[in-house]
Amino acid sequence: MSRAQTVQHSAARQWWLKWRFHLNILLILVPLGFMPKYFADMRLFRGEDGLGQHVQADIPVGRWSVSLAEMRDEAPLADGPAGYFKTFNAALCATCDEGVKAIYLRVGKPRSLRAAGSILFGSQYRMATSLPIPPRTRPDALLWITIEGWDGNLYQASVPLADASPATAAWLAKQGDKR
Repeated sequence: MSRAQTVQHSAARQWWLKWRFHLNILLILVPLGFMPKYFADMRLFRGEDGLGQHVQADIPVGRWSVSLAEMRDEAPLADGPAGYFKTFNAALCATCDEGVKAIYLRVGKPRSLRAAGSILFGSQYRMATSLPIPPRTRPDALLWITIEGWDGNLYQASVPLADASPATAAWLAKQGDKR
């Protein structure tokens, strides 16, 4: 190794020895900038901030009532070849836990239980689902809630998609302009 290479090597080493402490401080400070969003998400996931955005409260479905909300006020997210999905949360009323076997959510009226839609999972106080949103859906479509009771009966109710998720309705209107 020549004398010039040794000087360059030692200059880089001196720079590293001088600045490594400051670079390590940056490794701690940069994640701190993302902490408010993290804590807001955790409050939402735990239910401390309610069900989410645009809550549709006390929708009567058979002898039960359901509250429905979108997780975030944003357009549906693409999930590769599977299409676009929107996350919705729901909760049964506090006294409505008897007799519910399953709750489904679907864009458009289901033809049968086999096409009831995406199942909501979780406790009765906070259920969630990722609902597929077909790109050719009209912005004035209805979200259908189907409750299957332990007695085998089906109960249904609908909510306008524009009321449950205005961002999705706007996204669908924009998609319609592209066709």
